[in-house]
Amino acid sequence: MADPVRIVLGGFGNVGRQIARRVAKPGSGIKIVAIAARDKDRARASALDLGLEVPVIDAAEAPAFDAILVECATYDGFRAVVEPTLRAGGHVIAVSVGALAENMDLIALTESTGATLQIAGGTLPGLDIIRAAAEDEIRSVTLTSHINPASFAHEPYIHENGIDLAAAKDGPVPVFEGSAREAAGHFPRHFNVAVTLGLVGIGLDATRVCIRADGTLPGARHSLEVDAAAVGVTMVSQNYPSPDNNRTSMIVALSILAALRGQAPGLRIGS
Repeated sequence: MADPVRIVLGGFGNVGRQIARRVAKPGSGIKIVAIAARDKDRARASALDLGLEVPVIDAAEAPAFDAILVECATYDGFRAVVEPTLRAGGHVIAVSVGALAENMDLIALTESTGATLQIAGGTLPGLDIIRAAAEDEIRSVTLTSHINPASFAHEPYIHENGIDLAAAKDGPVPVFEGSAREAAGHFPRHFNVAVTLGLVGIGLDATRVCIRADGTLPGARHSLEVDAAAVGVTMVSQNYPSPDNNRTSMIVALSILAALRGQAPGLRIGS
């Protein structure tokens, strides 16, 4: 039997706890060796509730554990969580990818230190086929996202632009159209998918994003259109909310788990 994949959880909020619950099951093949958290007392209490007894540490200590750092913190905490491991040449799997739009130097840092900064692709359809298409010519990439209006209620962009979300209870209300970089800047907590898509394809500035507030759907719906020399892509994903926090899609934690299982030897599917 192969040794389990060792991980440090960089954050222990909704996503971190979802991962921990599933990893705690027998035969998961994944072992949590530490938790990096700002509020250590709260993290320890949450870990004990799940039957998890591991060190609770500062992010700067993570490289000493010889493990993959799974960043599941927040947009604001992203850099502080991942930078020590990247500087040490370690491996990071990131959740708060929208923060990369304002921290692109971290990508250059991985190249200089030999680190790995991995973006799990399970939250958005078609990333493997876009990665393949990018080996030739991609002419356009457009992402149209329908998001529950409650997720936008406190975003400054909504209030600054006088957008009335009340009508979204009956159908889609236009919120934004622009580049993936602009979408991530205006909605940094919501558009990890836009940054992921821009990085895998034709860049943050050339990737177009259309956002609609829509209260008629059970969760975020992402529609993807790609025009490339080798392939045309039309894909739709309907995400469902986490039972613990309806502002987070359930597929986020599962995407991280799938990425971790991909580290083990054996059959590997995906480019």
